[in-house]
Amino acid sequence: MYPALHLYIDGQFISGDGRREQDVFNPASGQVIAKLPHATTQDLDRALAAAARAFESWKKSSPLERSKVLRKVAELARERAPDIGRAMTMDQGKPLAESTGEVMLCADHAEWHAEECRRIYGRVIPARMDGVRQLVLREPVGVCAAFSPWNFPFNQAIRKISAAVGAGCTMILKGPEDAPSAVVALAQLFHDAGLPPGVLNLVWGVPSEVSDHLINSPIVRKISFTGSVAVGKMLAAKAASLMKRSTMELGGHAPVIVCDDADIDAAVKLLVPFKFRNAGQVCISPTRFYVQEGVYERFVADFVAKTKAVKVGDGLHADTRMGPLAQSRRVGAVAGFIDDAQTRGATVLAGGAPIPGQGNFFEPTVLTDLADDSRLMTEEPFGPVAGIVRFKTLDDAIRRANSLPFGLASYAFTGSTRNAQAIASGLEAGMVSINHLGMALAETPFGGIKDSGIGSEGGSETFDGYLNTKFVTQLN
Repeated sequence: MYPALHLYIDGQFISGDGRREQDVFNPASGQVIAKLPHATTQDLDRALAAAARAFESWKKSSPLERSKVLRKVAELARERAPDIGRAMTMDQGKPLAESTGEVMLCADHAEWHAEECRRIYGRVIPARMDGVRQLVLREPVGVCAAFSPWNFPFNQAIRKISAAVGAGCTMILKGPEDAPSAVVALAQLFHDAGLPPGVLNLVWGVPSEVSDHLINSPIVRKISFTGSVAVGKMLAAKAASLMKRSTMELGGHAPVIVCDDADIDAAVKLLVPFKFRNAGQVCISPTRFYVQEGVYERFVADFVAKTKAVKVGDGLHADTRMGPLAQSRRVGAVAGFIDDAQTRGATVLAGGAPIPGQGNFFEPTVLTDLADDSRLMTEEPFGPVAGIVRFKTLDDAIRRANSLPFGLASYAFTGSTRNAQAIASGLEAGMVSINHLGMALAETPFGGIKDSGIGSEGGSETFDGYLNTKFVTQLN
């Protein structure tokens, strides 16, 4: 059964009750599975008032109290992961194992923040004069507005909530209307874990209308957004015009560099399932594959063979390894990348087309002989498409990898320490993973540079965007 959907404001779950509602679709079948209530202007104002009121007490709360809530959320998340994961598969489309795994992994995020929030320290600066005390304090920034995406609805939302709650901030979250169940479940987790009313509020609606209302409110002091570069730039500009802090985790177009001395079997074994995870709808999905000439033919042959073996189907089926695209519009968008590549001389070695029948299914696709200026090599495809090209020298591969304005994730495979060091220092990205896939862990920072964002979530950097620095100097 798909769960009922609600707003969550000031500790209360609120159903439609005459509000505008939006259809929620199962992307595997195209069927409507629920109605999602939109917040009215009065609802948004109520959420703002509740968050402002709750902040006055929550900012003074003990880190031990915040830690206790976050630990309880982690415990409840693990208990409820099967149900939350099943509903996520129904509205988002990813295979059930991926959905359930997302919830289980995110319990680690709650636990990490529970530990780290107890270690938000200031410092004492030795004074130049006798009798002077100089203190640096870290204080919560205030009410935060957060906007989370549909591709990892549980993961992206819990990162923002845990950081805000752990820092002593309060939050109004607008979740993804296309995949809402996981975020409603998150609100229930925090509610059941004893989070005071108003500390977390959940709203839904027309994205531009909700973001305008929240960002323009003088109550909101910090913005956190995960989504496209275009929308992120608009929100960042609006926040900056009002002198409001922002954390932006935006789009990527992750390069993969495979050197002649790489372990090709290991690289392909890792990269194929990672490429087609969540049907490629992953901001850190490997998309541009630069393979050195000496191993190019072997890498392509192995990659294509494993791609053709990927089982596509309804995410609720046990043998499914790749589900549908989350929205019907994504089918045409992905097809557009392939059409452009073919007109420029690219060769399709696997897939290349939508799968006929119900649902938003698309074949896992591999293309070669791509022009560097093709759309697939310059724009984020956000779908199950991999483009593979040759390179001669490592300097050339790094130059081409850095040629785009994106700088989120990057990957490399090499058996040489010298190559690894050159790649680690040469790639312009917020995250570089060499010879394995080691990103997005609770204890590691997650974020990009260049057009891919500002700030990090996770790791010891996780609270930076939610804390003010205050200097106090006192003469006794």
